Amino acid sequence: MPDFSNRDPLAPAFWDERFDKQFTPWDRGAAPAALRAFVAQASKPLTTLVPGCGSAWELALMLDAGWDATAIDFSPSAVARAKGLAGRHAGHIVQADFFDYLPSKPLDLVYEQAFLCALPRARWPEVAARWAQLLAPGGLLAGYFFFDDLPKGPPFGIARDRLDALLAPYFECIADDAVNDSIPVFAAKERWMVWRRRP
Repeated sequence: MPDFSNRDPLAPAFWDERFDKQFTPWDRGAAPAALRAFVAQASKPLTTLVPGCGSAWELALMLDAGWDATAIDFSPSAVARAKGLAGRHAGHIVQADFFDYLPSKPLDLVYEQAFLCALPRARWPEVAARWAQLLAPGGLLAGYFFFDDLPKGPPFGIARDRLDALLAPYFECIADDAVNDSIPVFAAKERWMVWRRRP
């Protein structure tokens, strides 16, 4: 493991350092299987936000399916890497803070992939509230949720009952499936879930 000087995952510099040193064990290197199936089965193109996008592997899948998708990250190094990988889709990647970003149009979907678990647990209520703020009733929060109880992170895992308590005021869970293509850091500790915004 490289030697890092920044230990605060709330700071963009924490993530810049890891991307700059090519230490990204959370990076799948491709769009995962459950997301591919979700996109293929969608009844219409979805206006989508991908917060904390990192390398943004999922973006091309969404855009190629006709979705209006935007990927954001507050780390300049992450955004530079994502843009470098995105080719003709680079214009859909924006450097922005999730808590301040204002989408240009109403969202149908917020995609969750290692964003919640990247942030210290004390920030989670703000994340849940922001997800709810971004989505109108019926809107979807879909993606991968990491379940673990180790005190240190990132990734910071969550217990299932705590996730329910965090999201139930705003969302109802409509899908909860095992994941068979996890990368090592998430193996046997993540689930694909879809949550629908309550009225």
